[in-house]
Amino acid sequence: MTPVALELRSPLLYVPLNINALTRPLLKQLSAARTDDTAGVKVTTHHVPRGAVEAATRLLVCERAGSSGVRPVLFWMHGGGYVLGTPEQDTTFIERLLARFDIVVATVDYRLAPDHPYPAPLDDCHAALSWVVDHAEDLGVDTTRIIIGGQSAGGGLAAALVQRTVDQGPIKPIFQVLVYPMLDAMTVARKDDSGTGDFIWTSDSNRYGWQSYLGRDPTSGNYPPYAVSAARTDLSRLPPTWLGVGTLDLFHAEDVAYARRLKQAGVDCELYEVGGAYHAFNVLCPNAEPTRRFNESMFVAIERALC
Repeated sequence: MTPVALELRSPLLYVPLNINALTRPLLKQLSAARTDDTAGVKVTTHHVPRGAVEAATRLLVCERAGSSGVRPVLFWMHGGGYVLGTPEQDTTFIERLLARFDIVVATVDYRLAPDHPYPAPLDDCHAALSWVVDHAEDLGVDTTRIIIGGQSAGGGLAAALVQRTVDQGPIKPIFQVLVYPMLDAMTVARKDDSGTGDFIWTSDSNRYGWQSYLGRDPTSGNYPPYAVSAARTDLSRLPPTWLGVGTLDLFHAEDVAYARRLKQAGVDCELYEVGGAYHAFNVLCPNAEPTRRFNESMFVAIERALC
């Protein structure tokens, strides 16, 4: 516990937690608890068709109660290692975001691995984003001011979705927000994690998440396009980026490397590192001062992007 910032210490950090085939059913049930009641926020549920015979993808559209007109949109993806989670788990974050900005937040309930490995989760996100653009007039969305973002595995999906939209068009995101994103499957092969990954998201969980998502050995390389965001060689055409991560997060090294590569490619990228912060520290300690500073840095970056 010594390396953990004082404000971020919690008895819950002593609870061993690994996600695997045995623990996932219970954790999935717990993470599915709905918490979509938000103060001052209007939430509407939409269903995005996947095809003539497939079930639809659930999409939550969140906005300030009473808001109207044409507004920017943040298209958001929840975390959960590609194997857990629902949009409702980000209720607190969305409330804080809408208290700051009069925007629309669209958050997608993408399918989860291992039942639905790549490309199903990314396909769901891409279809939902396209649906938002196609229904922009009804939703009050300004399609010239689209931000794509996500947290953890959702951050990995956000990075992949940005890459795909940049390549395929016609959607042109103006900014991406990557909150300790899960970007590089090769992190599974690291022998020395340099003291990271001791809390919340461990090396064992990471291997299970990537194995489930890719449907094969995550260290084998030669990934399909957009399956592993960090595997992309050309980052030059991507939009400006804010990327935040804690120094004790298992993803710290891969996130710093991705931010560095974005800058080297000429992309305006702000990297915000939180000393003594583990994975999902902002969820476990939402009112701590490091979380407040973390959110403020993100919000200022979003504000600049929308100017």
